[in-house]
Amino acid sequence: MLYHLLYSLHTIPALRFLNVVRYVSTRSILAILTALLLGLLLGPWLIGRLRKMQIGESIRTDGPEGHKKKAGTPTMGGLLILFCVSVATLCWCDLSNRFVWVALIVTLTFGAVGFLDDYRKLRVSKKGLPGKMKLALQTVVTIGVVAYIFGSNLYDPSLRFRVALPLLDFNKYPLEMYPAVYYALATLVILGASHAVNLTDGLDGLAIGPTVVAAGTFLILSYGAGTIIKGFNIAEYLKIPYIPGSGELAVFCGALAGAGVGFLWYNTYPAQVFMGDVGSLSLGGALGTLAVLTKNEFTLVILGGVFVAETLSVMLQVASFKLTGKRIFKMAPLHHHFELKGWAEPKVIVRFWIISIALALISLATLKVR
Repeated sequence: MLYHLLYSLHTIPALRFLNVVRYVSTRSILAILTALLLGLLLGPWLIGRLRKMQIGESIRTDGPEGHKKKAGTPTMGGLLILFCVSVATLCWCDLSNRFVWVALIVTLTFGAVGFLDDYRKLRVSKKGLPGKMKLALQTVVTIGVVAYIFGSNLYDPSLRFRVALPLLDFNKYPLEMYPAVYYALATLVILGASHAVNLTDGLDGLAIGPTVVAAGTFLILSYGAGTIIKGFNIAEYLKIPYIPGSGELAVFCGALAGAGVGFLWYNTYPAQVFMGDVGSLSLGGALGTLAVLTKNEFTLVILGGVFVAETLSVMLQVASFKLTGKRIFKMAPLHHHFELKGWAEPKVIVRFWIISIALALISLATLKVR
């Protein structure tokens, strides 16, 4: 909204400097700052409201002993993230861009599913929404979104079902999937990312840190995939798919990163508020959708390596216990394993952040090794 308003004023001689808002790079920075400032300003108010409404976290009795002191800490702080992302996106994005609307709709609808889950945990049953129901709701949304992405004219027909692989020149090594296979892949990526972030959200700031790093990385990837600067095609130079219109997603990524940092101010150890499923499911859904929209489905496996490791640790733990009666890890997800090995919570968190940053750099490095 602000973008359209301010840009329309640039024709006035005294306001000609407003022409700068037409640049995606400028609006990405503005989206980061808008979301960050909103998060910092509204955080104390939201935390106070959650405390007043007695919306506190219930702690697993079978979890690490040190976590019991966190009982009662306000949860559903993901509402702050969703609000900041939405406002910053609507302010600074080109609202005629369909890529942005797809990403925002998935984020908000997954957030709604997470809200229902959190609400039931607090008011109805500690188990929240039944697992099958939660998965069904997310699957319906995801299938609808994927059907729109690949069934509409969002992509050029020659690009629609082509796959981009890390380390390979997209134009030199054409790999095209059958439509049904690509539908299944895209659905798996979005759902898998959502649940992976949800599993990672177990320590103060553990999930939001890698999410901010991933959002910042996708800002670069989406900008490169959809931006031409004075006739210079960045995607062609980097040998990645050129997707007209996808560059606007950089502004959405900026909003996501800014909102994440603003939330981290209050979520860092010791946390004043937890994001809850309303935050983790929506953030994971957003990252998965960004991967699909920019054709970085396989790059996400590298970029989201922390989320992948957390998910695999749960799958391996369950499979091992069912097949052999023995556990591979002291406790799953993986962060609890390191806690029970004696690592202090801040050490686990910061080391996982460091790994996320390293993986982001590796993901970006694949752009030059093609």
